[in-house]
Amino acid sequence: MSRVLLIKTSSLGDVVHNLPVVADIHANAPDARIEWVVEEGFADIPRLHPGVSRVIPVALRRWRRRPWSPAAWREMRALRQTLGREHYDLIIDTQGLIKSALLARLAQGTRCGQDAASAREPLSARFYDRTYPVARGQHAVARNRELVAHAIGYAPPTAAPDYGIDAPREYTVPDLTGSFVVCLHATSRTSKLWPESHWIRLGAALRAAGLAMVLPWGNVVERTRAQAIASRVEGARVLPRLAIRDLAAVMGHARAAVGVDTGLVHLAVALGLPTVAIYTDTLPLLTGVYPANSRRAVNLGSTGEIPAVEQVWTALDGMIRQ
Repeated sequence: MSRVLLIKTSSLGDVVHNLPVVADIHANAPDARIEWVVEEGFADIPRLHPGVSRVIPVALRRWRRRPWSPAAWREMRALRQTLGREHYDLIIDTQGLIKSALLARLAQGTRCGQDAASAREPLSARFYDRTYPVARGQHAVARNRELVAHAIGYAPPTAAPDYGIDAPREYTVPDLTGSFVVCLHATSRTSKLWPESHWIRLGAALRAAGLAMVLPWGNVVERTRAQAIASRVEGARVLPRLAIRDLAAVMGHARAAVGVDTGLVHLAVALGLPTVAIYTDTLPLLTGVYPANSRRAVNLGSTGEIPAVEQVWTALDGMIRQ
């Protein structure tokens, strides 16, 4: 085994959930060189892992928005050439979608993926040279690790996942000192938000405990929400807009994180940060936070079940005090 290409392009949480397979591969095939195809917006995640030798960004989301753009066609042609001239011992698509299976077809080597009964899009199985059953009903991290184990030929691991990343040392946010908690208030669907009033009450509890509330954001709507929360919480700080790598650096200096169902809450867990994940419209069983140490993170809530402020604070305070 010398070269392995991983295909896991998006979303942010899915990319984080794929990180543990890198440590698994190196534990069972120490000489492996691992490369990774990932959506350009999430490329910072595998770049944080020292076990990934090369990251190959793609721009599927951007290309779909402007499919007839000459620039998009040039970039697609360049990607085809980049992958087409490489030969891998194994190409493993843990995404299980038609788009990811087609990316796997661009590279040269034995292509592996989930079988039709296991993949999110069953048609993707037709594009692989080898397919494997991966049991549904288990967490995404476990499914990724099981598929890669089958493809490479070792027993599916049962030990806790090793995400293998550390926060960057560089710290780009000025004047962010003292003890603070990163509050990941934004998410892709309104139904997954935690009420602003709950964040404000949590901010007051943090302040009373000597902890500042720090609020990141990624677009104008999220910035407005962060500002509305911060305006009601003494000492709260709204961050500037940060790239994923820079936000990871901020997390590296934080005492803990609290977040709704968003990819960034999974990043906090992967970095080993004590984390409370809040679910209001999704089931955390299959895609909730999945820590290496179960005492460092907890999922609260579920579909139609909004965690109370007191519940979140109790869980957070317990982890901080450990």
